[in-house]
Amino acid sequence: MKYVLAPLAGFTDAPFRRLCRDGGADLAYTEMVSAAAIAHGHAATRQLLETLPGEGPLACQIFGATESDVACAARFVSSWPVPWAALDLNAGCPMQKVTRAGAGAKLVEDPEKIHRLLAAMAENTALPVTLKTRLGPHPRQTNIFEILDAAERAGAAGITVHARYTSQLHGGETHLDTLAEVVRRAKIPVTGNGSVKDAASAAAMAATGVSAVMIGRAALANPYIFAALKGAPVRRTPDEMFRAHLDYILDYRPELAVLKLRTHLFRYFSGRPGAAALRARLNGVKSLAELAAWTGPNPLDAPTGDVI
Repeated sequence: MKYVLAPLAGFTDAPFRRLCRDGGADLAYTEMVSAAAIAHGHAATRQLLETLPGEGPLACQIFGATESDVACAARFVSSWPVPWAALDLNAGCPMQKVTRAGAGAKLVEDPEKIHRLLAAMAENTALPVTLKTRLGPHPRQTNIFEILDAAERAGAAGITVHARYTSQLHGGETHLDTLAEVVRRAKIPVTGNGSVKDAASAAAMAATGVSAVMIGRAALANPYIFAALKGAPVRRTPDEMFRAHLDYILDYRPELAVLKLRTHLFRYFSGRPGAAALRARLNGVKSLAELAAWTGPNPLDAPTGDVI
């Protein structure tokens, strides 16, 4: 079974993807990138396409609501100096800032629009075009089979199905029986997504017959979950993951290190004795100079007292 790192806005940047690649991920996705922002030349959005050496296979995910925007994004991404494995359309993000623009999970309501957007992408790139979506708007309206048909008619090379409805956001039951039916009907590879966090949930997802399992939030505190699910030895402790992740951030964009320290790196110590005190100390770091003074070979070797 292949295990894939999901696109997570604010988290799956180049340093984190690189660490997950170290941790056994077979494929990783960029953060979700706005097609409209690419079309309008937004520099900060284009930074989301930057990579680090050694990331391995990488897919770019875009979101958009118009054929012209996704076509422009497809051309631009194709020209970016990265050996992309795929160009993916997001039709599953339920966040209001995305759906109110007609993108993300709003598209689940209109399979034919998904078809038009995928076709526009396919016409403007030689890359494999794929789709990430949900089962439907809510349990009374299961659109996934119409969406699957729309994707296949547009020439999609694969589909990722979050086995929940838009109305569920990121919680509640995953409908693996419906996902299994998608696999049975599909003529293209299906990747399963939704609350895979350990060996039992990964096995349940794999039992649907999917070609790959996508993991999102469970990787945030354990980027080596991919290796663990494959039965490979996990060769880094959380402390060492912290150190490696920080090093990748410093190699990539040092100016982001303090921000990422507060928003991401504390997760490696979640649930451990003294984690709250450590997080408070991390939140108190204001500059790279402080970070350099604070961090030793082991990030818990702080120069002023015990934190764990």
